[in-house]
Amino acid sequence: MDSLGCGCCPHLAPLPHLAGVIRCMVLLITLLGTWFIMQTYFHHSWKTISLRSWLGARNKPSSEKLPRHKCGNQKSCPQNYFAFKIISGAANVVGPSICFEDLVLMSSIKNNIGRGLNIALVNGTTGKLLKTDSFDMYSGDIKKLETFLQGIRRGTLVLTASYDDPATKMNDNVRARFMELGSSHVSELGFRDNWVFLGAKGLMNKTPFEKHIKNDKETNKYEGWPELLEMEGCAPRKMD
Repeated sequence: MDSLGCGCCPHLAPLPHLAGVIRCMVLLITLLGTWFIMQTYFHHSWKTISLRSWLGARNKPSSEKLPRHKCGNQKSCPQNYFAFKIISGAANVVGPSICFEDLVLMSSIKNNIGRGLNIALVNGTTGKLLKTDSFDMYSGDIKKLETFLQGIRRGTLVLTASYDDPATKMNDNVRARFMELGSSHVSELGFRDNWVFLGAKGLMNKTPFEKHIKNDKETNKYEGWPELLEMEGCAPRKMD
């Protein structure tokens, strides 16, 4: 019995039977403990990495695939409707912009806007741009605007954005022309008001696409001017 070594540890020198058994058990427990720790750590790490990767793979594309609508609008337009966005000027510093079917028709960058009223004419059936022009309503010739409005053909969409002052030179004849295009607010338009409008020649009713804010020193956002106006929507295509 004294000459017996550890049967499970043949590489150890012969030891007393009890000491050999204890050593074998210690070694076995150490190996099992190491194996358990390694398995637990790597298994947990693998699960953590996999879960994060899975969440990343699921979440990341959703933010990248957010749809972009025409003119940067909040929603798309149905079939046979035109997307538009009209933004008035801000005081006499930032010019207005008019977007139609994802095309910027008038803006400071295009260098085709001016103080007063900025107007774009669009074919109400095809959506094709017909003409753009700006009219100085503070010191310009009002007859220029009268002639412009008189020449608009039936079925034409009229997109209008104010900048700085839209009304000092306005007369009853011009107001009547805009009312024929569907305006409800042009009769109240005054000095340094802000106004955005989409109407059409031949409308039977008033247009729903119009915003107007008065120049009021009590509520003005800028010194001497109200805040800018922004309007977006879907204008129906003229089908007949």
